[in-house]
Formats: sequence, structure tokens, C-alpha cells
Amino acid sequence: MSRVTWHRIEKGEPSVTIGAYASAAMVLGLEIGIRNALATKPDEREGWIPARVRLAEYPALKQLAWQVQGSDFLTPREALSIYERNWRHLDEQALQDHERSLIDALRSALGEHRGDL
Repeated sequence: MSRVTWHRIEKGEPSVTIGAYASAAMVLGLEIGIRNALATKPDEREGWIPARVRLAEYPALKQLAWQVQGSDFLTPREALSIYERNWRHLDEQALQDHERSLIDALRSALGEHRGDL
């Protein structure tokens, strides 16, 4: 595998094939599994993040992402960035449980931590 492919895997670029991810996981001693996340119960999905965050499912995010035009989806990193930059505009008490779970999962998965989130 080329250094460029490794770099793209590290950055999470969508152009990398699943075979390259599988090879990288094997070299690192990791296992990759596929599961149907929609078939699992919501309480079993703790820590799970979607590949694309659908704005319609997260009202606070949709409100914060008013400037996003022409797309109904965000990447997890884009969603977390919007939450972090605009947290001061949110009413934390009004956040729905599934949206709060998404924020926690994004922070955990992407390794970004802010004191006010």
C-alpha cells in the first residue's frame, strides 16, 4: 500500500477503497465488521455514529446549519464542527436525547473535547 493511501486513510477521505481499509486494519491487528445498525435497538447503539448525519433527524443541528445549502446530510466531522462553533446558541435543556447521544458519540469517536459541550 502506498504512503498516499495510508495518508488518505488517516484523513478519512472517501476515495479510499474498503479493501485498503481492510488491509490497513489487518496490518494494525484490528478486525472490521459490518452490522445493520438500524436493526439494533437504540440502547445498543451507544457510541455509534452514522457515516452521514441527516439534518432532518437532529433539529438543533438543522437550526445551527442554516448556511448549509443543497445538502440534507453532513459528515460526522462537519456536524461536530457546527455544534462546537455554535454551542452558545443552543438551549441545552431543549436538546432531544438522541441528539445529545449523537453529540457525545461524535466527541468520543472524533477525539475532540470542549469544556462547554
